[in-house]
Amino acid sequence: MPSRIQRPHRRRMLSLTVLAGERISPHFMSITLGGDDVQHLEQSGYDQSGRLFFADTDTDTDADDVFLPTSERWILQLTLRGSKPRPRVRTYSIRRFRPELSAFDIEISLHESSSSPVPDAPGTRWAHTVEPGAEVAFLDEGHSYAPTPDAAWQLLVGDETALPAILAILERSADTLPAEVFLEVPAPEDIRGDITAPPGTNIHWLPRAEPCAKPGALALQAVRQAQLPDGRFYAWTAGESTLATGVRRHLVGERKVPKSDICFRGYFNYGRAGL
Repeated sequence: MPSRIQRPHRRRMLSLTVLAGERISPHFMSITLGGDDVQHLEQSGYDQSGRLFFADTDTDTDADDVFLPTSERWILQLTLRGSKPRPRVRTYSIRRFRPELSAFDIEISLHESSSSPVPDAPGTRWAHTVEPGAEVAFLDEGHSYAPTPDAAWQLLVGDETALPAILAILERSADTLPAEVFLEVPAPEDIRGDITAPPGTNIHWLPRAEPCAKPGALALQAVRQAQLPDGRFYAWTAGESTLATGVRRHLVGERKVPKSDICFRGYFNYGRAGL
């Protein structure tokens, strides 16, 4: 089973509005969500994430007619929603808090079908078409990043779906543990510059050569072949499920890392339109 997610003590469904959207690279879109309800969002762990409820743009339904839950008991609300269409629900990491705007940013990795001009994944569809003013709901789901107290450094591994969380971890732990980072992205143009990170951090960017290659395979291979620093370390890995479980299996079986020093999260299964 993946590592335990530490959920907030008080969970509240937030009613928010899209403030802005920006294409920051070929395969990433940044969306700013804001509103008065942001004051109820407690900043917790560095990889903090939440469920985003939004109207799917690939239907004939008007977005105003889609039911958006207002309670943390959202499953019950959706069951009793009446005739209103259901929203899409996807989980995204909080990339950056923006208190000056009563807002925060999420970043969505854009997964598009090479055979169709219309994106297959609902999250990608929404990111492409959403406009400022669109209403959404957001439920804080907590965090899982919890470094081992006596770790000398940290290992961070992920594909594009984990990139927002890993960059947030690096920025928010900038004065603590140095890191060895393996980040797989769809293309060289998705490599980021000017990253805030702890001193001594090494970031290994791994752009895929083949557009249709399975996400995570390149990162898993790189970790298996890597010459890692000495000393006890904490590992956080996320992304395609084979990557997350593969890194954990390698660290435990071949590098003899205690299971308690590893957090792994499978965000999606390759081949399913769940992003």
